[in-house]
Amino acid sequence: MAQNPSNEVRRQLLEDAKTIAVVGLSNKPDRTSYMVSQAMQNVGYKIIPVNPVIAGETVLGEKVVASLSEIDQPVDIVDVFRRSEDMMPVAEDALKMQHKPKVFWMQQGIANEDAAKLVADQGIEVVQDMCIKVDHALLRVGK
Repeated sequence: MAQNPSNEVRRQLLEDAKTIAVVGLSNKPDRTSYMVSQAMQNVGYKIIPVNPVIAGETVLGEKVVASLSEIDQPVDIVDVFRRSEDMMPVAEDALKMQHKPKVFWMQQGIANEDAAKLVADQGIEVVQDMCIKVDHALLRVGK
């Protein structure tokens, strides 16, 4: 597996980030994607829910969009809660965004080398198999 950015680089990415698009964000409060997104929102990040099944609904006070390519504002981090084998279409969608994200973050338990290479080749930092909420706490990010 390709090496993740160093702790210092990940800390800086989280410090600099303002907006996180969360692919696979559930509208069910007992789901990990919901709990992690809520925690990130509570420390000051803007969350953009991305889930075609519930597009148009509101989750965590934000309107859900069907795909990354529908987002018309800058996004710093694309945080993905999808199975490893479903990463390639998400990576391809990330590259179609109007504003290229700085980070493509695959949550804990998720890794896909082909998807990682695709976005990394476009200058996007890639984090695989790490929880953004855990990293935020462990790295003592200033937000």
